[in-house]
Amino acid sequence: MSEPQRILVINPNSTESVTRGIDAAMDPLRMQGGPAIECVTLAEGPPGIESQAHVEQVVGPIGEMVRRREADCSAFVIACYSDPGLHAAREVTTKPVLGIAECGILTAMTLGQRFGVISILRKSIPRHLRYVGQMGVMDRMAGDRAIGLGVLALADEVRTFARMAEVAAELRDLDGADVLVMGCAGMARYRERLQRHVGLPVVEPSQAAVAMAIGRSRLAWSA
Repeated sequence: MSEPQRILVINPNSTESVTRGIDAAMDPLRMQGGPAIECVTLAEGPPGIESQAHVEQVVGPIGEMVRRREADCSAFVIACYSDPGLHAAREVTTKPVLGIAECGILTAMTLGQRFGVISILRKSIPRHLRYVGQMGVMDRMAGDRAIGLGVLALADEVRTFARMAEVAAELRDLDGADVLVMGCAGMARYRERLQRHVGLPVVEPSQAAVAMAIGRSRLAWSA
């Protein structure tokens, strides 16, 4: 293959610990002969993408990063559950651009009939619901519940996991979800532990998006 085989995973917030967590979550997808997976932080972004204003703030910088890196990348992943700038970025490159919310939801629907989303904040939920509606898959969604912690607070492992476990159980037992999607890239480090605890498949959406990007890179599908 003459094209570069490198997937660029863009964390649109400026919190390096989130990028490190995403990077660690990529380890199962790194393989000899496979595309390189590079995780980068958008320095211009806010500490966390927690509002529609934050989403709109990073659209331009994401597009500029995609433009700058198009020559040496075979695919791009926007690692934020709001998929900021996804469609705008697709307009500036011929390479695949994947958003983790879209990929996470699509992956969840192959693992169960009704998916539940674990969000960070209650104010994130209307934004997520709009997106699920736009995707046309609202009838496959069991529920969306928030743990009540912002992006920076996710670094508190004891508190974060306790809240995630509680919300996961509510989505399973009260809402009828049979697969869960983690609604923030900052939750990546908790996937395996949460899956064992709750007894349901748990989709880490950055992993879902990069898994798809590997296929797109290897098969050279165009948009």
